[in-house]
Amino acid sequence: MSTKYVFVSGGVASSLGKGIIAASLAKLLQARGLRVTIQKFDPYLNIDPGTLNPYEHGECYVTEDGAETDLDLGHYERFLNIYTSKANNVTTGKIYRTVIDKEREGAYLGKTVQIIPHITDEIKRRMMLLGKSGQYDIIITEIGGTVGDIESLPFIEAERQLQWELPAEDCLSIHLTLIPYLGAAKELKTKPTQHSVRMLQQYGVHPDIIVCRTEHHIPADMKRKIALFCNVRPNAVIESYDAPTIYEVPLNMQKEGLDSIVLDHFGIQAPPPDLDNWKEFLKRIKNPKKEVHIALVGKYVELQDAYKSIQEAFIHAGAANECHVRVTSIHSEHISEANAEELFGDKDGILIAPGFGERGLEGKIVAAHYARTHNVPMFGICLGMQMAVIEFARNVLGMKGAASTEVNPNTPYPVIDLMEDQKSLTIKGGTMRLGAYACKLKKDSLAYRIYGQEIIHERHRHRYEFNNKFLSEMEAAGMKTTGRNPDTGLVEIVEIPEHPFYIGVQFHPELKSTVVRPQPIFVAFVRAAMDFKAAR
Repeated sequence: MSTKYVFVSGGVASSLGKGIIAASLAKLLQARGLRVTIQKFDPYLNIDPGTLNPYEHGECYVTEDGAETDLDLGHYERFLNIYTSKANNVTTGKIYRTVIDKEREGAYLGKTVQIIPHITDEIKRRMMLLGKSGQYDIIITEIGGTVGDIESLPFIEAERQLQWELPAEDCLSIHLTLIPYLGAAKELKTKPTQHSVRMLQQYGVHPDIIVCRTEHHIPADMKRKIALFCNVRPNAVIESYDAPTIYEVPLNMQKEGLDSIVLDHFGIQAPPPDLDNWKEFLKRIKNPKKEVHIALVGKYVELQDAYKSIQEAFIHAGAANECHVRVTSIHSEHISEANAEELFGDKDGILIAPGFGERGLEGKIVAAHYARTHNVPMFGICLGMQMAVIEFARNVLGMKGAASTEVNPNTPYPVIDLMEDQKSLTIKGGTMRLGAYACKLKKDSLAYRIYGQEIIHERHRHRYEFNNKFLSEMEAAGMKTTGRNPDTGLVEIVEIPEHPFYIGVQFHPELKSTVVRPQPIFVAFVRAAMDFKAAR
């Protein structure tokens, strides 16, 4: 069977959930026994989101091979339980850099380099790349932005060309639109969808399926109207009704027959999807036996997508413990010794989030101090671990002014310092310590009890590290380093054994949590919060 290609575009408004629709379709096809992957094509000129502020773009997701990517790749991995890679996220910046580099090398033999054919040819090459590996039956390509955006035009044009170049049975186009509900008129409106599809058709792309995002159920006669005006079959108008959780969307899409329509188009015979594990997961989410209240301490808390993977990892860990995890985001800039009891006194656990820069650091240090001195379960990730180390150095070892050289290069106690291989770098993008690295755990540690194995691999995104010059002093005072990189000696995990649950990790464990494989530290942290609440 030749590789099949599905393209998912969007119209009317951004943030309609193209990534969730793509991941849901992929989940249904995977559950039918097909080999599926998803790739995201983003229209911005940045090479990747690695240098973008979370307020601009939300979370920067890091793959196993060290690519800094769009957060939708996190959805792909969480739904499919597979790893994505550098090949799964392509930006306009990457496309243009490749074409310009080739032009400088003389690859175009003196021809004028143009959007068409040179840029679109490179886009098409990237779109087809994963299919040439022979690993997948179906490749789903999500095109970022909305139809009509100037920056998206080359991607839509590349899709148009592939619709003509590929056999009709090997290519399928899905267009996601909005069906708004006008409260004053008390009715749904189809005109935005009609206009969006018409614009797509003007660019030469003819959608085979229209997915309609809606807050209210779409009547059958309205579906027929959309089909008539948009030139698709009535059964190819799919309702995407707002769901309480994104994990319900695959089941909703199955009810609408999305996967069946796709397989019929491709002429593929496949058994019904096996979604028993997925349904059991949903059952645990909807029917928790207990609840815990966790404080998420960070500096991007106004933006829900900034800590997307952490939020999802809590859902996975909660389901594993049959417990609802209620997360309250607390802005670290607003935390002080004076209000710590008010903010954390009723919480069952404190997670100190990752980040960069000076803003809000002192609040994170206060949160670490409160958790340590009140025996509240504490989990620090990346910068969160570093703040726990600084707090311990200041308040237990008496190192006044202890800090990270990221914010105070002249600190007398640089307990967190820039990694040696980072000191000579001047280019910011793509130069951090990125991707999966090995970590060796001490056998008598909390970390070892959590993972149940000596060597683990977790993903990283950082420039600063625990300064090993202070290692012996820290350990003598009670903060143990229980996870180290076996090659470099880099400290990956710190713990306080005398504390019921106090652990900081330099890596980002949230990035590998999936529905099928909830992340072990998150599962243990939720369980510790349950125990803490019960003891209270």
